[in-house]
Amino acid sequence: MKRVSAVVFCVVIAVVLMGSFTFAQQDVKGSKDYPLFTRFPNNYIMDYKESEFDKFTFYVDQSKNRKSIEGRYFYLRYGPTKGARRPSCLEIIKNFQNAIKRIGGTVLYSNDDDITHLKISREGREVWIAVQASGGTSGEYFFNIVEQQPMEQQIVADAKFMAEGISSTGHVAIYGIYFDFNKSDVKPESDPALQEINKLLSNNPNLKVFIVGHTDNVGGVDYNMKLSQARADAVVKALTTKYKANPQRLKAYGVGQLAPVAPNKTEEGRAKNRRVELVEQ
Repeated sequence: MKRVSAVVFCVVIAVVLMGSFTFAQQDVKGSKDYPLFTRFPNNYIMDYKESEFDKFTFYVDQSKNRKSIEGRYFYLRYGPTKGARRPSCLEIIKNFQNAIKRIGGTVLYSNDDDITHLKISREGREVWIAVQASGGTSGEYFFNIVEQQPMEQQIVADAKFMAEGISSTGHVAIYGIYFDFNKSDVKPESDPALQEINKLLSNNPNLKVFIVGHTDNVGGVDYNMKLSQARADAVVKALTTKYKANPQRLKAYGVGQLAPVAPNKTEEGRAKNRRVELVEQ
């Protein structure tokens, strides 16, 4: 009887261990494949991280010149399930290089062994991908992926900062006022910045300012002049209607792309140029 019990116990333990091993080879909770790539057959996601805003340094050419890219960040690590074929490092790297080329992407760097860095323009933004393969014994490979984009500003300059900027330079840039692409309606998430502008005016009753709209260089000059003027007008309207600011103290002007504060060659630079400024009259 004891022997039968011992056998049963061993079988139960074996089943539990097999179940644990099977569970361990499922995709880690909350993970998902990145939309650009399928995975190797019989592979699972061993580790996964995702961040709204982070950075990773990529090679931009075969000379190993590097560039730090900021934006939405993904990390994925894959490994083969038990008994699955383990591809070589070169096979893994070549597969992803061919995949990116077929959808119009570029191979920026490759050591023809276990590392490659890739880039593709997708839905109006650049996606940067670093692939590293262990291959051979482990058959693992992992991605670092950044969808390049500027950080969504969460902290808004307060009235005191605005006053100091106007006092020292005669103007201050406000980056907390938001518009949809190619539109002039002030979005609701602009309220914190508008409240601080109103507080600035309340604290400085003699202050009169120009509300100046700026754009990046996407689109023609004439179009951007009209768009920036419409956005400046919309800010004045929001301040005078919602916050009851005195309209005699505000004048709206649009200067389009004519006064950049950064090069328009990158998304980061274009984001800095899309702004509203307060300029002392």
